[in-house]
Amino acid sequence: MNTIILSKKLSYCLGLAAVAVLSADLTAVAQTTETPLGDENPSQVNVVSVENASKNTQIPVPGTVTTSSANLRQENSVKEFPSVTNPNQVAQAEINPGRSTRGGSSYLGVAGNIGLGGDSALGDGNFMVLSKIGLTRSISVRPSVVFGDDTVFLLPVSYDFNFQSVNDPFSEPLPIAPYIGAGAALKTGDDSQVAFLVSGGIDVPLNSQFTATAAVNAAFFDKTDVGLAIGIGYNFSGF
Repeated sequence: MNTIILSKKLSYCLGLAAVAVLSADLTAVAQTTETPLGDENPSQVNVVSVENASKNTQIPVPGTVTTSSANLRQENSVKEFPSVTNPNQVAQAEINPGRSTRGGSSYLGVAGNIGLGGDSALGDGNFMVLSKIGLTRSISVRPSVVFGDDTVFLLPVSYDFNFQSVNDPFSEPLPIAPYIGAGAALKTGDDSQVAFLVSGGIDVPLNSQFTATAAVNAAFFDKTDVGLAIGIGYNFSGF
């Protein structure tokens, strides 16, 4: 009787032991199977990350030239090309009526006309109003009127000069400004005519407000009329 009870207990213990061993083996297998899915070797992950970073990132080295296509496109987009000047393009001077020229300021003044020959007011001793209106640095118009029996209107376009010291080209220009020009002359009266006009003279700036002037005007009417004008003008700038 005791032997039968002992055998049953022994069988029961062996069964429990077998179940425990089998459970331990299943747990170990489950852990071994889950390891590749959830966990990775840290050293292997770091190596892969460094390799990917080295592929995507370029470390600049001093003294080398960037050859990346992206960098080259960026440099080309920022680079500015110098403007090319057309050799056939003609420089254009800005016209500003009333400006100063290299011969001095524009002015409006009065003068006495000394007749040197002719039948119109230009060829007689008369009073006249004269002016200079600068257009560019070297070009001006000089409309004037000689009053008399046959009043004459003069409208020359002149080219203005200035004198520079020969010994010192960097010195201030001499206060003498000659000019020469041509245009049209209109004689009024019973025998009104329009003729070609030649004019030449000199301006002498006195100060910032006044300019002295002298000019010879020759109008080619039926008979050439010539007059010498000497006067003074009040300077102005612009309109």
